[in-house]
Amino acid sequence: MWLNLSLVESLLSTDFVGRRLIYLTSTVSTQDIARREAEEGAAAGTVVLAEEQTAGRGRFGRTWVSPAGTNLYFTLILQPPLSRLRSLSIVAPLAVARAVRAVSGLDARIKWPNDVLLGGRKFAGVLIETEVAGDAVRYALIGIGVNVNFDVIAAPDIAAIATSLKQEAGQDLPREELLARLLNEFERLYEDSASGANVLDEWKARLETLGRPVSVSFRDQAYEGVAEDVDRDGSLLLRLADGSLVTLEAGEVSLRSPAG
Repeated sequence: MWLNLSLVESLLSTDFVGRRLIYLTSTVSTQDIARREAEEGAAAGTVVLAEEQTAGRGRFGRTWVSPAGTNLYFTLILQPPLSRLRSLSIVAPLAVARAVRAVSGLDARIKWPNDVLLGGRKFAGVLIETEVAGDAVRYALIGIGVNVNFDVIAAPDIAAIATSLKQEAGQDLPREELLARLLNEFERLYEDSASGANVLDEWKARLETLGRPVSVSFRDQAYEGVAEDVDRDGSLLLRLADGSLVTLEAGEVSLRSPAG
């Protein structure tokens, strides 16, 4: 039931991501523990991992259902330069998609900005929280939750919109291998994004949002239009009905029918 940490460590090929691993059987939220660790000077690459979260959260304050011993819930601590902060919302979901394909063969898609889907249903989410002082990033917390061997049908509140790797693959998947692969892919993509490698193009190719009519809520504003493209920072370029183009750095996207 519990993760084999020795196996995880043996599968890691990273230089710094996951080389310090804080493992908890249960906690309120890995984001909260990671924030405390970051405030106390935790090294970049530290990962706070829990088997269960009693008050896990996703974007916009939503609850993240976090049963024990079946999924992955962790927060990675980084101290990126300010110029690379925006790339984290590209790197994190892409690392999830790469790891899932390597371990299960499933081809995940991304709903802008960073939800990860299979068959149109969400199985993984990313929550990024930052602490910035002036032009310096004190730390960034990259929270990732992945439904691995979760029986989503047992959670009626989310069963209609969520899925798990087990549900899509038809079998249990090794959480240790998935976690190690995800951390390996994250570090590789993070370093590639710094060197100018074309991480953006790979992320963009997985976006199922592009070319579709959408509604976007951002900073108490609501927009409707066609998701036309993304820019180099990963912002969404939304073409409104009047022909104008709006650039959105973040937001909550709902896909609409062409007639809607």
